[in-house]
Amino acid sequence: MAVSMLRVRCCVSRRASCSRLKRARIFLTLGSKFHCSAPASSELLFSLHKRGVLKDSFPEKAAQDQLPRLLQSVPQTVYCGFDPTADSLHVGNLLAIIGLLHFRSAGHHVLALLGGATAQIGDPSGKTSERERLSADVVEENTRGIRESIQRIFTNHEVLFHDSSRPLGTVNVLNNRSWYKNWGVVDFLSETGRYFRMGTMLSRHSVQSRLKSADGMSLTEFTYQLFQAYDFYHLNQIYGCRIQLGGTDQLGNLMSGHEYIHKVTGEEVYGLTIPLVTSSAGDKLGKTAGNAVWLNRDKTSPFELYQFFLRQPDASVEGYLKLFTFLPLAEVERLMEQQRENPSKRLAHKRLAAEVTKLVHGKEGLESAKRCTNALYHGSVQALEQMSDEELQELFREAPFRELFLEPGTTVIDACRIVRAIPDGPRGYQMISDGAVWINHKREDKPQQVLIPKLHILSNGLTLLRVGKKNFYIIKWLSL
Repeated sequence: MAVSMLRVRCCVSRRASCSRLKRARIFLTLGSKFHCSAPASSELLFSLHKRGVLKDSFPEKAAQDQLPRLLQSVPQTVYCGFDPTADSLHVGNLLAIIGLLHFRSAGHHVLALLGGATAQIGDPSGKTSERERLSADVVEENTRGIRESIQRIFTNHEVLFHDSSRPLGTVNVLNNRSWYKNWGVVDFLSETGRYFRMGTMLSRHSVQSRLKSADGMSLTEFTYQLFQAYDFYHLNQIYGCRIQLGGTDQLGNLMSGHEYIHKVTGEEVYGLTIPLVTSSAGDKLGKTAGNAVWLNRDKTSPFELYQFFLRQPDASVEGYLKLFTFLPLAEVERLMEQQRENPSKRLAHKRLAAEVTKLVHGKEGLESAKRCTNALYHGSVQALEQMSDEELQELFREAPFRELFLEPGTTVIDACRIVRAIPDGPRGYQMISDGAVWINHKREDKPQQVLIPKLHILSNGLTLLRVGKKNFYIIKWLSL
């Protein structure tokens, strides 16, 4: 199913007593038809815990006793929020999306909530200092980028991973700015603030850790838990949402939402936490950790995403296969056994990299990643010829890219000098003679050699020039 197959549905508030929410809502549904039959999810929570996708639940006893029965009764609605503080999500966010995908595959309905309003507040959870304030224009632009990546991943999952014989739940990508934009601060605090107690708010771990820091905590950040709690309440009222997913650092916010809804409506709702993904060094894989791997192609190419998972240490691979892929656990065990028998083939690493790249970027993205891998690490001229200009620029992201008209008689040294790959004068000539220059993976040691089509210039009009070990230059020849 393509992203273009978005359908408009009318959703009427199921609680007429809520004055602010009593009207028909129009929302976009990305996915298949609404299935009213009870989902086959008796083992869903057990499976997610076993894979490591879920860590804790809240309230613990109610979630353990009542939530499994609730999930087996009728399709439930589950939500997870994503604040657009950057123009792309990263690998650290991918596990939350995968959690939603597991629920959707079991027939439940999922909501991906973009925090167009809350991104301007700033979530203090897991932060040692206050976020830099974002303008409304930046947040709107970030929201577009994140919406695109979420829709793409859900589409890839439905087309490439889901068993078509099983009914899918719906998926909605929403923006909380839509229900905050017309509210004044007095009205909001009057309606919601009376249900929160300062002692409880101050006791949250995210608040306590910041209050003890040198910079303290601003009032803006302190109010974040009110907004996230109200988001859960709003989605509960409009979409019947009773389950929220969030990272382990979000537990305090999940508790605030549960308490708010319980006080206002008396209804039991649940919070499920997802473990934070860390690097082999134990660092959080997030954009503020300085080692982000992004989900949008313009920030991290399919090749870079593929290589990121391919290079994971052996000790991490089995866990990542369970977390980031939809392979049955028995198949994961078989892969790991094959890897132990023949470690040099790195079969588990390759499968992990392929599955994640296909989920995030589709089949075309995976094929692109493999082409780039063959071109860079296996010296494949055929792979170079099959690569597009975009792929070459992604692969050699720091390499200068030049478009040149091919003049008759252009030589190797002419090409090198035009793109400033070698110094002028005798030194540059000597570098070529000494074998420091490679063209399309082949050493070229004749400075006066005229460029030959299909040897120095590939059939796609490209020349990959390398000087030394790491200095790449890409030339696109025009008027061939």
